[in-house]
Amino acid sequence: MGMELYHLLNRGVDKRKIVLDDHDRVRFVHDLFAFNSTASSLNFEQPERQLEQHRAHERLVDIHAFCLMGNHYHLLVSEVIERGISLFMQKLNMGYSKYFNERHGRTGALWQGRFKKIRISRDAHFLYIPYYIHLNPLDLAMPEWRDGKVKNASRALNFLRAYRWSSHLDYIGEKNFPSITRRDFLSDIFQTRKMYEKEIANIICTSSLAGSSVLIE
Repeated sequence: MGMELYHLLNRGVDKRKIVLDDHDRVRFVHDLFAFNSTASSLNFEQPERQLEQHRAHERLVDIHAFCLMGNHYHLLVSEVIERGISLFMQKLNMGYSKYFNERHGRTGALWQGRFKKIRISRDAHFLYIPYYIHLNPLDLAMPEWRDGKVKNASRALNFLRAYRWSSHLDYIGEKNFPSITRRDFLSDIFQTRKMYEKEIANIICTSSLAGSSVLIE
């Protein structure tokens, strides 16, 4: 691989929820876009200004895939500028935490410490990580996917299509949050929607990822 890919994740302190409703979910996804900018201002009060500034400034990272869950999130990124990941994650975690605490009348840390950053260095890891990120929502309905024991692949794929809070829909050609991700790199690997969904079905129905280094919680 020419670029260096990183799997980033963080969860709520004490595994508490980091989103309580769709308003929070929309805000977090919005922040993925708004704070991915070299604009120096951490303008947490007016994220709309960040959207305007974003168009005139360079991205910090390319986000290739993401998934937001109830108490954690996953990102697959590559750096656009030096220290881009650190700068982006500082802005994202601080900005969203400030919003969340103010909206829900709480104080204190929202996150369980510093985010985890895992370099995707091995081929097997690289090939599975985009699917793994997009499959996380199945924990809500078919947790057996992690052991490759899903009996009804069509039901699983329908569930994933109904889950808005990831980049999965954009990868199957259904515009959801297309401005968040840079999809060219992974799309070349997935090749077609049919092949992408076929591989997902293979993973959840016949392949066990249990114990694999791709499963980083």
